Amino acid sequence: MTIMQKVYWLILTFGNLITFSLWQYHADDFTFILFIFTLIYSVIGFYDVFFSKRNLNRLYPVVAYIRYFLESFRVEIQQYFIANDTEEKPFNREQRSLVYQRSKSVRDTIAFGTQQDLHEENYLSLWHSLAPCEVKDEHKRTLIGGADCKQPYSASRLNISAMSFGSLSSNAIEALNLGAKKGGFSHNTGEGGLSPYHLKHGGDVVWQIGSGLFACRTPEGDFDPNVFREKSALPQVKMIEIKLSQGAKPGHGGVLPKAKITEEIARIRLVEQGKDCISPAAHPKCKTPKELLNFVAELRELSQGKPIGFKLCLGNPAEFLAICKAMLEMDIYPDFITIDGAEGGTGAAPVEFSNRLGMTCLESVYMVHNALIGLGIRDKITLIASGKTASAFDLLAKLAMGADTVNAARTMMMALGCIQSRHCNTNECPTGIATQDPARAKAIDIESKSERVKNFHKNTLHAFYELLGSMGLDDPDKLLPQMVKRRTPYGLLMSVGSLIKPLREGEILENKPLGNWSIWWQQASSDHFYVYDDSILKPQELARDTI
Repeated sequence: MTIMQKVYWLILTFGNLITFSLWQYHADDFTFILFIFTLIYSVIGFYDVFFSKRNLNRLYPVVAYIRYFLESFRVEIQQYFIANDTEEKPFNREQRSLVYQRSKSVRDTIAFGTQQDLHEENYLSLWHSLAPCEVKDEHKRTLIGGADCKQPYSASRLNISAMSFGSLSSNAIEALNLGAKKGGFSHNTGEGGLSPYHLKHGGDVVWQIGSGLFACRTPEGDFDPNVFREKSALPQVKMIEIKLSQGAKPGHGGVLPKAKITEEIARIRLVEQGKDCISPAAHPKCKTPKELLNFVAELRELSQGKPIGFKLCLGNPAEFLAICKAMLEMDIYPDFITIDGAEGGTGAAPVEFSNRLGMTCLESVYMVHNALIGLGIRDKITLIASGKTASAFDLLAKLAMGADTVNAARTMMMALGCIQSRHCNTNECPTGIATQDPARAKAIDIESKSERVKNFHKNTLHAFYELLGSMGLDDPDKLLPQMVKRRTPYGLLMSVGSLIKPLREGEILENKPLGNWSIWWQQASSDHFYVYDDSILKPQELARDTI
């Protein structure tokens, strides 16, 4: 017997007898409560010992529930009482506090020096200039739209990344969109479809079309060009994004159970209520690189020339080069490509997918940027980086790797009041953001939270332009990968990207030996995505000129 089993049998046999006797001889509230306590303890313990299916309950009757109670608050206990300001994941206390402070437009400075270990391996930093300057206003936005685009969009350097209605509550979507309207930046709908809450306040919208084709599908689940034409003509819809994959769970589809499909969600997504809503892993309209580009061209025509692009998490580089090969063969180019890093977030994802699949945002952007340069088509396509972006440095690092603009999702949720409780997949979000419970969603005051979204965007960009100016640059487009420094295992600094050979304009097409670039280009085919991953990546310290 465990000690708690012995305690249980003692209370069952002697405890109840003693407390009952005390109550009989001294009938007052205290003895009565004591007797009821031992009685309830005995009943619960009897169930635990003889009927419970849990090991802990059988071995530690009654007291095992204390563990379950404490476990239910484990994240909060860790967050508020144990973790320091720099050790939590995915966003530490310092990062979250910065978002909260900037969203409230309160003091965001720190005292007494950095808490970061500046000599930590892989720590990123910048070199400043003795000639700081101001960033020019004409460089604070970027124009998205290629030669075939008739309605180019002037985008902010920081925008709201994809988050669907269904994942987020209606009030959360409204607050984000109203904040985008006030701040002059865009709001991506996520693959859940173009909802009334994305349109209500008139903020600029990027309509994402995922593998489920939500909001532009027939009852059978096929693409409906007429519905798409009608919705894409809305003035709020500034760009259309085809989602191939996302960083948090690349190569994985999704299922919205029928129990969660309300009449409203069914109406918005154009799905049937009473049936599971399936998002396939592969996009049905983009099964090959050529099909993808044909879909880009189709959407561009149906939308009357609005910017069309696609989003993906980078895996095997040869598969991205397959898309590039199709671009050159078909002379069809997307207006933009959104690159999602493997560190990105989602409401729910298999652990193995989030932890082990895909390239991180910085390395992905660097690879895509160089690939487009090496093929001579970088000037035709805008690059949007999507990953963890809490500070101005996060924004700057992505732009330095080659992105033109940056999307942020989780920190925009924090601007709404998200506390990183990590209950997004339970429908019990404590702040009413990632839930479809109307009682919880009502906690979000749309007007005040939209101000916080606007403030976070404004103050983060202000810090970014100051940081850029401190480097002696007046234009984000002047940033280069080598301007970001990484701490080596030997304690010295090296330029990010210095170990991976940057490509010159059109260099891949010159058919000269370029190490893995040449291998990937030879493996790539415009007729299919899949490329057998048999190329060997050598340690870059030993292969400076081979990739």
